[in-house]
Amino acid sequence: MRRTFFAFFVLVALVGQSVAQAALKISPVERKFAEGVTAKQLSDYLYFVASDEMEGRDTPSRGLDTTAKFIAMNLSRWGFKPAGDDGTYFQKIALHRDTIDATATTVTFGGQAFVYGQDLIRVSENHLPATPIVFAGNGWMIKSKSLDPYAGLDIKGKLVAVLSEGPMSSRVAVPLPAGVAQADLTGARGIDWADPVTYGRTHGAAGVVILPSKWAAENWNVLLGQFARGRLVVDKFQTAPAASAGATPFAVAIASPKLANAIFAGETGDPMSGYATSFTLTPSKALSYMVATKPEVLSTQNVVAVWEGSDPKLKDEMVAIGAHYDHIGISLNPSLPDRINNGADDDGSGTVSVLSIAEALAQVPRPKRSVLFVWHCGEEKGLWGSEYFNKFPTVDVKKVVAQLNIDMIGRSKKAGDTEPKDKDLSGENAIYVIGKDMMSSTLGNLVSGVNAGYLKLDYDTRYDDPKDPNRFFFRSDHFNYALNGIPITFWFDGVHVDYHQPGDEPQKIDYNKMEKVARTIAITLWKLTDMKDRPKIDKQLPPELTQR
Repeated sequence: MRRTFFAFFVLVALVGQSVAQAALKISPVERKFAEGVTAKQLSDYLYFVASDEMEGRDTPSRGLDTTAKFIAMNLSRWGFKPAGDDGTYFQKIALHRDTIDATATTVTFGGQAFVYGQDLIRVSENHLPATPIVFAGNGWMIKSKSLDPYAGLDIKGKLVAVLSEGPMSSRVAVPLPAGVAQADLTGARGIDWADPVTYGRTHGAAGVVILPSKWAAENWNVLLGQFARGRLVVDKFQTAPAASAGATPFAVAIASPKLANAIFAGETGDPMSGYATSFTLTPSKALSYMVATKPEVLSTQNVVAVWEGSDPKLKDEMVAIGAHYDHIGISLNPSLPDRINNGADDDGSGTVSVLSIAEALAQVPRPKRSVLFVWHCGEEKGLWGSEYFNKFPTVDVKKVVAQLNIDMIGRSKKAGDTEPKDKDLSGENAIYVIGKDMMSSTLGNLVSGVNAGYLKLDYDTRYDDPKDPNRFFFRSDHFNYALNGIPITFWFDGVHVDYHQPGDEPQKIDYNKMEKVARTIAITLWKLTDMKDRPKIDKQLPPELTQR
């Protein structure tokens, strides 16, 4: 990201408005507003939101609901207008989960019965008829690395067994093979490179069964929690089943060491013993499973409020500010001494920063434009809350002039920190800023100008790259606002050693840094409410940033 420095004060004329790229003057009212956000206040709120009693704020959960009620209670005390459903602060989201009925679920291989959940976990498709198996190494086809485990292998109508070589997650079921980086995946997916599921689906396989690595064997309960407790979905996001559209079902499952050893018993090659060459197993061997489910009706909510502006005309427009108040809940790994993922930084820090900004706003004269506050649920499930709000808004989103997203601003890298997982954590006076210049030069200049005229934080824009291999632009709620044509800015402290771990606790937060960042965002919010014209959108989102 290029930055321009001026020896003298220069105004840059834009169409219909003028915004200074250099430091902006901060008024006494703006300073008073920002100073209403304090480290003590942030700490008090965060020790509640990220307490063990909130149980990691999974979506949905009792802890998340309690946090939502805590936010709404304070909004009501401070006089905020409810902007959810039916005059409340809550935008309700209907969910359902197909809970697995263990008594009616079966797994069979070679005529022998296995136990679902102990021996096999299905990732997709509830039914796999008896299907013969082929082994395809690590399953990744990557032309740039001359990798093609399918050469000479007939996979049509077969179940492709692949060996996972590392940690699996709900986003990455089969990690890249050793020695391959994300940068090696050049060209078109499915043509120049393909993960096992993509390759199998496009080449007529019946499905993929993932053989367990040492990591998978040691973390079986974690995988069970991610994939096998039942499929949780947002009702309004569901479309007609793929099968009704003529698509072929594609099964994906994870085998335990016990099942994997049974599959390769008596075969010439045994991947569980280090054999990596592709081959076809004995044709008479076949794996089948039938996962029976029963429906469970659930719900969750976004928390939505409006602080009405004072200008008779401009108050019809809104500046949006938000954070996700959910986290990942309680770990299912029984070996952990502490299983509660408190999510103090992710995103308790954003949750309470937005709450503190709301409290401070209620203590000063009203700004000209209105301010829309949204605490999103389900971000950790795939940006559910922000997607739902943008698709089914409770306010007129066309009146939203910009969205400011706070997701992880509470941690800092201290001097002498040699922890490898903290290598990209921002320092005590630094924060990553993403997206400010993606759609609106006006917004970008204003965000930079406020910082230059106020606390002069180190705004690090290294992730403001459409080709960022971390894909941070896609990984928080601002993404859905940007897709909806609303210019955004995202503040983020960087991944650290406690990211998505039980160690993300409130006593590890740098509250002084959090105060500085939140105060800077507060003044940025105020400046946006005070502009004569809404930020002009003068850029299109790069094509790489329009699909997750």
